[in-house]
Amino acid sequence: MGIKLYYTTVTASRTVKSQQAEVIRVLESKSIQYELIDISVGGELRDEMRSKAGDPTAVPPQLFNEDQYCGQNYEMFSEAVEADTVEQFLKLA
Repeated sequence: MGIKLYYTTVTASRTVKSQQAEVIRVLESKSIQYELIDISVGGELRDEMRSKAGDPTAVPPQLFNEDQYCGQNYEMFSEAVEADTVEQFLKLA
């Protein structure tokens, strides 16, 4: 599967929860298939996400097309939604 969404089921951050929910809502509304990867099940998945993102402090949600990073932060995804360029953001177009 192409699109991978790194997220967490364990967070006290309302911001992270709402951002994750919004990313999932947008992907589903556009019928974009994706794989959920829950970093809370093990530190190695969090480390993998951060390594792929090239940021040792990266927090979910993080999007990849296979192993290609799709953006530095949620704001970039949000801007792509506003501009109706989500497919380009996700490197699908």
